Amino acid sequence: MDLIQAHGVAMTEFDRRVRQIAPDQWSLGTPCREWSVRDLVGHLVHEQLWAPELLAGCTAAQVGDRFDHDNLGDDPLVSWVVAAAAAREAWLGPFALAKPVTVSSGKLDAEEYCWQMTADLAVHSWDLARSIGADERIDPDLASAVLKYVERNIDDWSGSSMFDSPVPVSPDADDQTRLIGLLGRNP
Repeated sequence: MDLIQAHGVAMTEFDRRVRQIAPDQWSLGTPCREWSVRDLVGHLVHEQLWAPELLAGCTAAQVGDRFDHDNLGDDPLVSWVVAAAAAREAWLGPFALAKPVTVSSGKLDAEEYCWQMTADLAVHSWDLARSIGADERIDPDLASAVLKYVERNIDDWSGSSMFDSPVPVSPDADDQTRLIGLLGRNP
């Protein structure tokens, strides 16, 4: 599975869960400490809003605080769909992976940025499914691809506030279980 395909599958996985959120589930807790379902979806909408801007060559400073508010409004599903469509379109643009992006921490290869977004979409798909009682299985090829990415980077992320400490899983666990455990979630 190549990166653009993985990103599309991850976006589809998250989209499927967002569409399953019942009106009374937006305030439920999630595996992400201190985040409700609404907070989790808001986080992903926020990320999707940034992608077209950064892939168009804007810097984090140029984007500024444009998206630093409640981006979900009265209809979180519509907000997600619009932001996700714009982000996906930006990633499908010519040479999108060849462009460097400038994030708050500096320049980053667009390929690395896309892997970060893909991993976030995939893992938060599981988080959202767990929260709302939906099917937690993510596409096995996506889980394998994201696991490889995470394994290459997990040492660099240790000690950061991005993820909780890894949770031990069975040595013969499938890739999804290994991925979820590696990122500090109890499968």
